[in-house]
Amino acid sequence: MAKKKKKMTKKKKSFLKRIITLLVILLILFVAFMLIPTPEPVVMNADGTVKINNLELPTPIPGEQIIRHTGYTLSYNEEYEQPSWVAYELTKEEVLGDQARKDDFREDPAVKTGSATPADYRKSGYDRGHLAPAADFKWSPEAMNDTFFMSNMSPQTGDFNRGIWADLEAMVRVNAFLNESLYVVTGPVLTDGPYKTIGENEVAVPNYYYKVLLDYVGPEVKAIGFILPNEKGKKKMPSYAVSVDKVEEVTGIDFFPLLPDDVEDILEAEFDTELWSFSQTLPNADSLERGEVAYVVDNKTKVKNLIFEYIGEIKYEVFKYLGLLDIAREFGLV
Repeated sequence: MAKKKKKMTKKKKSFLKRIITLLVILLILFVAFMLIPTPEPVVMNADGTVKINNLELPTPIPGEQIIRHTGYTLSYNEEYEQPSWVAYELTKEEVLGDQARKDDFREDPAVKTGSATPADYRKSGYDRGHLAPAADFKWSPEAMNDTFFMSNMSPQTGDFNRGIWADLEAMVRVNAFLNESLYVVTGPVLTDGPYKTIGENEVAVPNYYYKVLLDYVGPEVKAIGFILPNEKGKKKMPSYAVSVDKVEEVTGIDFFPLLPDDVEDILEAEFDTELWSFSQTLPNADSLERGEVAYVVDNKTKVKNLIFEYIGEIKYEVFKYLGLLDIAREFGLV
């Protein structure tokens, strides 16, 4: 005689429902934690301050192609066949590089619309003026080589390129050396045309060039800009200094948008030439000492980093509880 199946009591049904609900919640949390990537560790400067990645990059300009080469990034302006800006970070260690210069001017295959060519400059009366200078990239053969792409060039008069522009580039290296690190954005002013053009590709000849510098390490966190006419320098370098806000007004470019807004407003509105070295010769590294570093960290960034830190810890504990920690590590989930 077949045994009768015992009916499940309401108490057992309720308990089973709770177990199933809990398992579903755990499954959802498990999937969610797997999909949320564990944040990369916060990158720190040598002095213990938080480093803002890509701090040197301006706000993208609509219609322009952003191209990354070894050590620098540029925004290519097809209409004028040159970059609207070139941006990079220059460190003390990079300044001390010893890679030899090799003049390998060539078209940039990364420019989708085609870059200017060396032939555009031939017999034009203008130099192929570097915007990211070769001397700033002596730290790597590849980096040095990449500075000779024609996408990094702009037509400059010889007196300007080999005169005051070269002096300003040397000054940048000195300040990068003194301040451990410097963010540099430079380029032609392309808002006051029409322009004379050279070559088959009609490369525009700018009337002015700019350079903006940001020292975000300290002890004096500071910024400064320069606007110089494309001609032989007639004044001392400090006379060309302006605020970053002024360069933004002249070029229409938004510099250092990743700075906390309150910090950006202060740094870009004012400048003090007394805080910068105008020397063109590197000092003896052994004779320098650095003071305490002042640094401002955005509160929103603090909160965001804290949240991701907790999420990472929870993911770790979940994988550990389920016995899947080794597998999670193998797939980069923790």
